[in-house]
Amino acid sequence: MSTLLDQLREMTIVVADTGDFDSITKYKPQDSTTNPSLILAAASMPAYSALVDGVLQQAKEELGAKASSKEITTLAFRHLAVAFGKKILAIVKGRVSTEVDARLSFDSKATMEQAREIIKMYEQDGFSRERILIKVASTWEGIKAAEELEKEGIHCNLTLLFGMHQAVACAEAKVTLVSPFVGRILDWYKKETGKDYQGAEDPGVKSVTSIYNYYKKFGYKTVVMGASFRNIGEITELAGCDLLTISPKLLSELDSSSGDLPRKLDPANAGKTAIERIEMNEKIFEAMHAEDKMADDKLAEGIKGFSDALSELEVFLEKRLSALSSAAV
Repeated sequence: MSTLLDQLREMTIVVADTGDFDSITKYKPQDSTTNPSLILAAASMPAYSALVDGVLQQAKEELGAKASSKEITTLAFRHLAVAFGKKILAIVKGRVSTEVDARLSFDSKATMEQAREIIKMYEQDGFSRERILIKVASTWEGIKAAEELEKEGIHCNLTLLFGMHQAVACAEAKVTLVSPFVGRILDWYKKETGKDYQGAEDPGVKSVTSIYNYYKKFGYKTVVMGASFRNIGEITELAGCDLLTISPKLLSELDSSSGDLPRKLDPANAGKTAIERIEMNEKIFEAMHAEDKMADDKLAEGIKGFSDALSELEVFLEKRLSALSSAAV
């Protein structure tokens, strides 16, 4: 009998949620996605020291001998995620997601400027923008930035998505893809209620199922990529979702597990669901967000977490540059 991973691939695009090239090569996902925490973890691995050093050296040469360490690391910092993305694109057949600085999550203009810069860096090395997804936090400002970027042919992955109001706003903005965070939703409810949740009763599974059905029922082109899984049970409950981005650990579990994997999400069934269309504008978005404590808590926590990881990455690069400079003396 085929593995759960093989069966999942027949109905869902499998995406690797990692910055580790070896894992991507091993599991052969269609796409791959990273985030600041994953880039920090990968950059800290000895296996990728040459890549990190190369980015630092490139930044140093680009800025010239008079550049300060801070200027060099700032430029290298902006290039590092793209450097990982380019390596990933040499492995996968599909797309890679590269994230805009989470500290810009409430600044539409700055988000758009950095997204264009990221796309330019990819295109300068011959990678088509069709293979890049720009990851943007699902704040109102982030969604509005993504709406404008999509008009320029820059495709966006709206991340840190926890509530239906975020999902509806993203669909109305015609973004390419959304990433609802299944596991983080589960974390919040377990902490809040003290209960354990299994299978279809998992609040994260329920959230993604509702978003998927809403999109299919009303004919939105935006696709759904479930993310942030805590166990393979959450994944199997979402079999049939457009895409699922899965960590190497859970990919391994799926690849070593067998049994029948029935399709749980299906466009044909979505049309039969009793869902009412939700009107959306900034006022409604903010009101719904304020009423959804889980989404409010997890969005703020997610932005802070990614921002902290970026700050740690900057410190790491400064130390790495200092070590390289000392070695060159």
